[in-house]
Amino acid sequence: MKKPLLKFTEKGIFCELAKVYLDPWKPVDKAIISHGHADHSRWGHKKYITHHNNIPIIEHRLGNINVLGKNWGESFTINGVTFSLHPAGHIVGSSQIRVEHKGEIWVFSGDYKIENDQLATPFEPVKCHTFITECTFGLPAFKWRPQNEVVNDINAWWAHNKSNGQTSVLFGYSLGKAQRLLKHLDPSIGKIYTHGAVENMTQVLRNLVDLPPTELITKDTKKEALLGNMVLAPPSAHGSTWIRKMVPYVTASASGWMTFRGARRRRAIDKGFVLSDHCDWRGLLEAIECTGAEKVICTHGYTDIFSRFLREQGYDARTENSQYGEEDNETDAIPENLNTA
Repeated sequence: MKKPLLKFTEKGIFCELAKVYLDPWKPVDKAIISHGHADHSRWGHKKYITHHNNIPIIEHRLGNINVLGKNWGESFTINGVTFSLHPAGHIVGSSQIRVEHKGEIWVFSGDYKIENDQLATPFEPVKCHTFITECTFGLPAFKWRPQNEVVNDINAWWAHNKSNGQTSVLFGYSLGKAQRLLKHLDPSIGKIYTHGAVENMTQVLRNLVDLPPTELITKDTKKEALLGNMVLAPPSAHGSTWIRKMVPYVTASASGWMTFRGARRRRAIDKGFVLSDHCDWRGLLEAIECTGAEKVICTHGYTDIFSRFLREQGYDARTENSQYGEEDNETDAIPENLNTA
């Protein structure tokens, strides 16, 4: 039996012919990295290969590493296997990894979304025979509204809070979601303040994309200065002593999980905005159809439900376990009971 071009191992997704791993979760000699989130780009590899725009991100997170940058669509060969990186649309610098050998083509999508957020390079469908897809939101219940509608709601919420003399505290992952929110906030409403984790990553990304001005909250920032303004913070800041300075404040979270009212209640959030850097159910199906793939491998998320549906549609679909999703705020808390929605 012919060996698969890529296989899931205890260290990660492995191309045995090229002796290279894709987004490995344990230290390896050579790794091709799809994007900068901590569950996909880990410390300890001897050599990293990734898109040029992802280099400053992973260097900020991982420190001094041996990394080689590639452009979109630039082919490079390792031991007779041809690789190339293609936009995933997930966050700035996020890639799908195309792997080809003797006419057989696999694509590892990493994390992706098909809606253009005007920040990340838009998703590019890549034709292949086998497609490895995430299933973070692989349920029909997940159906995103257009981004412009959601950000209009966020700005209206901010303006309403300002009229009530309240600070707006909006939670989003410090890499990706926070900058996407920042990109579409209306500075005419007020000033935009940031938590240190958000500010540090935003400064890295300012060299790659155009973002509105922000002001870091420090120990010297006065509570009165925050009133009526916007504060961007990571989810971990909720319930911390840091947030006490914001009183009186109103909280909100921007996440795909805000589809479920129960998720908002469990996190003690005042308001939930459904805005995700991953595909919804329809987006996953559209992306897979565009690849022309006959075989689909489903990882992290609602893999069993989604792969079963794909098989009913005629795909050769199966699931594989991975360690992705463990450090991304949108994939670390799949609701245990969907009836609480």
